[in-house]
Amino acid sequence: MSGRTAAIIAAAGSGERFGADIPKALIQLLDRTLIEHAVAALAPVVDEIFITAPAGFEDQIRTLVGSDITVVTGGKTRSESIAIAVKAISHETEFVLVHDAARALASSDLARSVLSALASGEKCVIPVLPEVDTVKVISSDGFVQSTPDRSSLAKVQTPQGFSFATLLAAHKDGATATDDAALVEAMGVKVKTVSGEERALKITTPNDLHQALYFLTGSKTLRTGVGIDAHKFGSADRQLWLGTLLWPNEIGMDGHSDGDVAAHAICDALFAAAQLGDLGSNFGVDRPEYAGASGEKLLTEAVSKVSAAGFAISNISLQIIGNRPKIGSRRAEVIAALSKVLGGVPVSVSATTTDGMGLTGTGEGIAAIASALIYAR
Repeated sequence: MSGRTAAIIAAAGSGERFGADIPKALIQLLDRTLIEHAVAALAPVVDEIFITAPAGFEDQIRTLVGSDITVVTGGKTRSESIAIAVKAISHETEFVLVHDAARALASSDLARSVLSALASGEKCVIPVLPEVDTVKVISSDGFVQSTPDRSSLAKVQTPQGFSFATLLAAHKDGATATDDAALVEAMGVKVKTVSGEERALKITTPNDLHQALYFLTGSKTLRTGVGIDAHKFGSADRQLWLGTLLWPNEIGMDGHSDGDVAAHAICDALFAAAQLGDLGSNFGVDRPEYAGASGEKLLTEAVSKVSAAGFAISNISLQIIGNRPKIGSRRAEVIAALSKVLGGVPVSVSATTTDGMGLTGTGEGIAAIASALIYAR
């Protein structure tokens, strides 16, 4: 292909439908975010990449994707965001791919297929998959109006390809649509289709993320591990460290290290998943260098050991068991702190009591249970 090519990645959407409190493009999928997956697929194919970012997240995305990629602030709608990016593209560009960060696993080969059809003379090219389900047209009051012939229906994906002049004209008047090909259709321009791919699914819900995980790990070894730790409360002069955080005005835990049961349970789960022994064999009382060690230090070393064994962490789930401290008010803080130490992986944290039973129920101490999912790199 002789002409200059560019790609726009629409990443300005929120994570509301996903249930996330961050933009969808920043959701983690294994070892990288969705926007990083999308960039990795397009970078070998095009000369230049533009990303439309949510306001306030531009610098975070720049940090993730590097200085060679142009990040612009997106608009209120997808069409408005794409129009903003189009204005930043040099008019010397011949072809432009428009891609959704939510379709993070679309392959480089799919992008090449779209560009190849453009190079053959088409002005607009979109990847599609045949519709295999029966589709109904439903009225506003919930009744079926008609049943289209599914043989003529297709599910549309991205990246979609355009000659630059066509895309520029489509966005000239500020029209809006759910995809850019619809704007081109409205201009009377023919839209060519090429075969899409199952892995180019749109990640909108947590279930979609699980399906995407399958595409990435279908040929990889997945391992899980469970870790449990418990400590009794110590003397009044002991500080309480839990989830790598200091809890003021709380009595700390007895232990060889700082007694952070949350960090210890996660370490144990990671070691179990990677078959690297347990907390005692790695950081036990026979290891004086770990006397008084912080939970952050132990987690950092556990991550290093797991990585050296050839594994990466997918996600961590943690449950803290005890009457105190109350976790709810600092749950987000605990999640952020643990995720940071673990390299940015997703972490979930819950808390419960034992209805007055056992060491935790009588207020003698705190326990934690963690599960870890790791995969062979």
